[in-house]
Amino acid sequence: MPLISPTIELALEQGEQRGEVKGEKKLVIKLLNQRFGEIEQPIIQKIRELPGEQLEELTDILLNLGNVIDKGKMAKQ
Repeated sequence: MPLISPTIELALEQGEQRGEVKGEKKLVIKLLNQRFGEIEQPIIQKIRELPGEQLEELTDILLNLGNVIDKGKMAKQ
């Protein structure tokens, strides 16, 4: 007999996924604020509405953008 029913296990997995997405949204907002200054509320709201796949793509773009900007600064020195 399992310790956790399949229904409870599914609910826990869904809660974990939601937590991961929420954390990724916070990361995107933080990266945008660091790179471009305080971002406006309508942009934050759009980020909060993004589906997981688009959110992951945006995170990758922001992380890569940081690398490109840093390399450009180093090349100018």
